[in-house]
Amino acid sequence: MASDRRTLLADAALDVLADEGIRGLTHRAVDRRAALPPGTTSAYFRTRAALLTGLVTRLVERDQAELHMMAEALPPLRSVEELVDAMVMLTRQRLTGEGRRRSLARYACAVESVRDPELRAILVPRENAGREAVRLFLAERGVPDVDNRTHILLTCIDGLVFDGLVSGGEVPRAALEGLTAAALR
Repeated sequence: MASDRRTLLADAALDVLADEGIRGLTHRAVDRRAALPPGTTSAYFRTRAALLTGLVTRLVERDQAELHMMAEALPPLRSVEELVDAMVMLTRQRLTGEGRRRSLARYACAVESVRDPELRAILVPRENAGREAVRLFLAERGVPDVDNRTHILLTCIDGLVFDGLVSGGEVPRAALEGLTAAALR
């Protein structure tokens, strides 16, 4: 039961962060969002640092699950067009609906992690089925330094998602095609 309550509170904290920003993230705001009595959040996450750590841990769990499900749903990538299609799908998911809310929270937490090594360690890009699909695609095409190229490609896509959040637009397919071409060179 305690882990269910911690998950509920971490999800509520994610929602508060997405809606109100880092300044709005308080124990009371999380209590209200979770529709729980005042003091519940502080009973499970005693300090603000503990609340942020719980939120970031939950955010990474949800992101990893999303990436795993996407990779499972896609057939093996056989062409550049299929890779770009997958990247278009990922960027749209990160810029709309629930994915947009998680992206807003993720970038707020990334800024906080500059001063908090524990948060930074949790947010470090993880191995997942999506990352592995990109790495295998590049490796099958003989790309040198495949791990570094995979990291650079995915980091650039992350930057385009950030730009889309800030500017309110989508990630242009042409930009993803250009990044893919550069990674294959």
